[in-house]
Amino acid sequence: MTVIVKSYKPKDVCCKNIQVVIENNKIKDVIFLGGCNGNAKGITSLIIDMNIEDVVNKLENIKCGGKNTSCPDQLAKMLKDIIKEIKNENN
Repeated sequence: MTVIVKSYKPKDVCCKNIQVVIENNKIKDVIFLGGCNGNAKGITSLIIDMNIEDVVNKLENIKCGGKNTSCPDQLAKMLKDIIKEIKNENN
């Protein structure tokens, strides 16, 4: 069983930090520190037990207001970095 626990400092969003727990390439927990609490809990509830690549495909490039990013998009960026790390470790 592979468990990954990471923190990420998002850019250009209200949320100040994102913490994620991944087990065997599936999301087990996400915590958004700051930002809109209700939306963050909703996103987390929807992606629990999803494959990390599927989460990236669903959340990548979502915009918030006039910004070029959002908390979900920042989570996708974080997960893409984790996917790269996993691939590098397996090579």
